[in-house]
Amino acid sequence: MSTATSFMPSGTVYGVLLNFRGEVQALAPHMSEPPYKAPPKAPILYIKPANTWSAHGAAIVVPAKVPQVEVGATIAMVIGQDVQAARADTALESVAGYVLMNDLSIPHTSFYRPPVKYKCLDGFLGVGQALVAAQAAGDPSRFTLAVYINGLLTQSVNFANLVRNAAQLLADVSEFMTLRRGDVLTLGCDAGRPLAQAGDRIDISAPGFATLSNTLVAEETA
Repeated sequence: MSTATSFMPSGTVYGVLLNFRGEVQALAPHMSEPPYKAPPKAPILYIKPANTWSAHGAAIVVPAKVPQVEVGATIAMVIGQDVQAARADTALESVAGYVLMNDLSIPHTSFYRPPVKYKCLDGFLGVGQALVAAQAAGDPSRFTLAVYINGLLTQSVNFANLVRNAAQLLADVSEFMTLRRGDVLTLGCDAGRPLAQAGDRIDISAPGFATLSNTLVAEETA
């Protein structure tokens, strides 16, 4: 019996910043600078709107003026029932399943403004071809994934290294906003994200998940 179903988001897709310890360590020197002068106390979210979604196997267009893109490989929670002010010990009961995602962005050093123009370009979110049911996926803290560019391993990610594990992240986010059925909340992207360019093939694989593959193509110019 299959535990995976074809998938494309039906709600809002929320990305999460600074949820891997390595990412926090890499950016720690900037957290004491103005305007914030301290590390964040709540999850930092951004939205990947529908224009960014690319199906498995789709070609993703890289703008002509962008030499490279940053590959943000992650796994996301898909909400199965509305969740508000959840407790960490029961939060995952609201998760229908998990899906691989390739959260592309233009490399940038803007830490203090919503990164819309860097993260929300057309096609800049590869969406895994199948949703893996929560029960079949198991404990999210045991998730691992690997990123291959043109067949070469470029990053390995272990979700045991999260600042907030899946349950705590969902509890903390639902404390200040309701997540609706069909919404998607990523677990974040680790530091050391590989760079890719037009012509590259990106494959993201994780045990128990169907591989997510996309190819980058150059924007056609007149």
